[in-house]
Amino acid sequence: MRADCTYPVDMGTSTRGARVEAQLGRLLLRSTRTYLYDQLVAGVDGVDATTYPVLSGLARTGPTTATELAAAIGLDRTATTRYATRLQAAGLLQRASDNQDRRAILLELTPAGQEAVAAMRHTLSQLFDDMLSTWKRDEAEQFVTSLERFTTMLEQRR
Repeated sequence: MRADCTYPVDMGTSTRGARVEAQLGRLLLRSTRTYLYDQLVAGVDGVDATTYPVLSGLARTGPTTATELAAAIGLDRTATTRYATRLQAAGLLQRASDNQDRRAILLELTPAGQEAVAAMRHTLSQLFDDMLSTWKRDEAEQFVTSLERFTTMLEQRR
């Protein structure tokens, strides 16, 4: 199966759940994520498609250990630590002792890291705004509202 293929879903006989599963599968394909990551990191010094998930994940979790961050972003701890070291060398994150557990080392964004995340989120937001600008205003608003509701329901079931 090619990485850019579509999932075969019969719109007439498939359940809504099967259709959602198929579309989320397409959205989560590595090729789709890589395309988005490449768009986001263009022009952001010190960040590439491999380190982006670490920086973005850290922005969402706040200061945390490499082990906890790895679990949150779906990478193994070794890769997370390696990418964190690259981001630290670029001045985008720092390591600090955990006041609660002196044995633990926390990863946290630096001000430059926070600026990089803000720039990348702006880029992603603009990309989606551009895509949705081709939709009727009511359709775009309904899609966004429904996606927010769907995501909240999914989070509540975890």
